[in-house]
Amino acid sequence: MAKIICGLYIILVFTYVSFVANASTESLDKKPNIVVILLDDMGFSDISSYGGEIPTPNIDKLASNGVKLSQFYNTARCSPTRASLLTGMYPHKAGMGYLAGFERQGSRGTLGYLHDRAVTAADVLSDAGYFTAMTGKWHLGHNETPPHKRGFQASLALPAGGVYFPDQASFKKGQKVVSPIFLNGKKLQLDDNRVSDEYWYGTDLWTDWGIKFIQEAEATNKPFFLYLSHVAPHFPVMAPQETIEKYRGRYMKGWEVLRRERYQRQIELGLLDENWLLPEMSPDVPDWDSLSREDKIRYDHIMAVYAAAMEHVDASVGRLTQYLKEQGQLDNTLILFLSDNGGSAESGPNGMSLGSPLGGPTSRVFVGQSWAELQNTPFKLYKHFSTEGGIATPFIAHWPTGISKRPEKEFLDTPAHVIDILPTLIDVSDATYPARYRDTDILPMNGVSLVPLFEGKRLSRPEPIFFEHEGNRAVRDGRWKLVSRLLGSWRLYDMDADRTETVDLFQKHPDIAQSMILQYEKWAQRDFVDQWIGKRRPDSGGLWSVKERLYEHKPGLIIPTRDNEE
Repeated sequence: MAKIICGLYIILVFTYVSFVANASTESLDKKPNIVVILLDDMGFSDISSYGGEIPTPNIDKLASNGVKLSQFYNTARCSPTRASLLTGMYPHKAGMGYLAGFERQGSRGTLGYLHDRAVTAADVLSDAGYFTAMTGKWHLGHNETPPHKRGFQASLALPAGGVYFPDQASFKKGQKVVSPIFLNGKKLQLDDNRVSDEYWYGTDLWTDWGIKFIQEAEATNKPFFLYLSHVAPHFPVMAPQETIEKYRGRYMKGWEVLRRERYQRQIELGLLDENWLLPEMSPDVPDWDSLSREDKIRYDHIMAVYAAAMEHVDASVGRLTQYLKEQGQLDNTLILFLSDNGGSAESGPNGMSLGSPLGGPTSRVFVGQSWAELQNTPFKLYKHFSTEGGIATPFIAHWPTGISKRPEKEFLDTPAHVIDILPTLIDVSDATYPARYRDTDILPMNGVSLVPLFEGKRLSRPEPIFFEHEGNRAVRDGRWKLVSRLLGSWRLYDMDADRTETVDLFQKHPDIAQSMILQYEKWAQRDFVDQWIGKRRPDSGGLWSVKERLYEHKPGLIIPTRDNEE
């Protein structure tokens, strides 16, 4: 009897060990879930893990337990970044060299929608067995290529963003205009109870539906890909009034003092080298001390609305990650967090504060150029531009079971770009990028996988990183960056010594500069980059305005070429 019991015990132990081993192997082999969280118009220093004063504890928790990149780039504008994120291509190559709905006749790079020679992350991951979903801002050509026709099995989408509340409306030529919303391709009104049976705030709505779609994925026993494309904190920025009130008075120090404080925190965090100078602010921005108290209160109120919107984004990240944790999914979910461009100077130095209460559904709040200087600390310029202020974004990757080696440094300083996201997702999911899709030849991606960074290895890139938007151009090749504003001359910067772009080395290193110019020109021709002209509007906050040269604001709009240059 003792021998029998002993034998049974050995069998049970062996069975248990085998079960644990198999479970462990299955866990390692299981495809990760994927969540990409994209913010709209968030500046480089707006979250506290990148130097900001706005508390973002949930985002910071992802950052502290994941990988943070200090030199990650977007494309400087909303539609182009979304195109690159989903296709792994430069935006022009995917047909989105400008904005959704704007087409240049005869152009291959400015179609105003994603063409069919580009596949999306949702297309590729669907074929790899994923449940694919998106919520929030689409802005990739809703009439031609809505989410449900580009691989997303579930979606709650706005064609172009800008919506925070169900009773929000705008006015064009005196007529009330209400944005529609699309649930799995079906057009609904914002207040339709199929969207929500409660009064909602947009950031919460996108997250609620994101969790709902994850639950649908769990019911199918498939891994999921959720593209959570927030509207916040894009203008007209809005937030619940009780949250806005928490921040009233916190910005009475003014932009100069707060910008300097962010800069010092960034140095302390290890995000910046103390030898990188903080550039002077634009001369268009007024000295805070020269303002009347009434103006200071108005500016403070504007930034309080913005900070409140950011707090709600952070809370939504916390709610999503808590749900994943409760479901036992968090450790095997790759979460990426970034912004589509730098902080926006649109509306000029004064910003905009119309309607009452500010931040409510009938208000119109633009942060403006003065506060954008704070948002993009320590960099020059803003959204639209190819200087660091326009293209640098926080980038956080969180994946406990997949990031095998945490970096020794607080921030990885390897240059990377939004074109690298799809190659990364393909790598981690063991998906296949197709040469043909739906009987159409597919163009190759431009990006590279970031997985080597998750493994403590170096990133290999076959060519420099290129930028172009509205004639603002740049090339990033290792330590060197070549950059030019529309119709401006090229400038060369050593990013190891001068990340804030304060010392132009073009004349000192003409051979390097000329080589990079040649690379840019070859890329522009290869990937369908259109050339631009334009004029500067005196009230545009230093922005180059193409609108003065775009006479028809409708589909079929013609973007002029340098052949028409005056």
